[in-house]
Amino acid sequence: MQLFYNPNISDGAKEITFEKEESRHIVKVLRMKEGDSFKITNGKGSFFSAEIISASPKSCVVKIISKEKQPPLPYQLHLAVAPTKLNDRYEWFLEKATEIGISEITPIICDHSERKTIKPERYEKILQSAMKQSLKAYLPILNDTISFKDFMGFEKTFDGSKYIAHCEEDDKKSLKSVLLPKEKVLILIGPEGDFSTEEIELAKANGFIPVTLGESRLRTETAAIVACHSVAFSNEI
Repeated sequence: MQLFYNPNISDGAKEITFEKEESRHIVKVLRMKEGDSFKITNGKGSFFSAEIISASPKSCVVKIISKEKQPPLPYQLHLAVAPTKLNDRYEWFLEKATEIGISEITPIICDHSERKTIKPERYEKILQSAMKQSLKAYLPILNDTISFKDFMGFEKTFDGSKYIAHCEEDDKKSLKSVLLPKEKVLILIGPEGDFSTEEIELAKANGFIPVTLGESRLRTETAAIVACHSVAFSNEI
């Protein structure tokens, strides 16, 4: 199934005009023409079956044939992950987490962070591409980059289970052992140098439970994927 993304489709839409870049991709690259059909998602849970009625590379127009809803994830997962020193590793995390199933992502800048800036437009495109590739109808929310300290203040109202995965000696529980199906979860994943002791203590003071992701010392992006898969797997049992 060929899936396209258009965030501006309303549930009652009858006709959609794609912008120039997407129109050119449909007509010139994919060589689609009048009468050809494909699906579109608005990233908000809806799939639309569409048929091309005007195959212009500058302005491709389609009519909506039908609409269906994709059930949402049985859980809500928010991962707050420090940007990695090598940007392509963070992009890999974004792609794979979207394929597995994630609700929200926040890049957090920590005491030991080596990368302190990101390219949100680039990250958004990766999320969109991964959503389409994995045939999902929900686009994960990408929040603005925020400092660890500010994130602690922002998340005081979070009403789900909160965990921090770190490498220091501590009374830590296995993440897999504490997860419950159909719950709202927030997990903190630190930078290559791990969270600082002060950050760990601040997180614990704000209700975050220290957890371990296993015996191996994992890279930031690997730890984030292990956490994402653990939450997804806990909802398949």
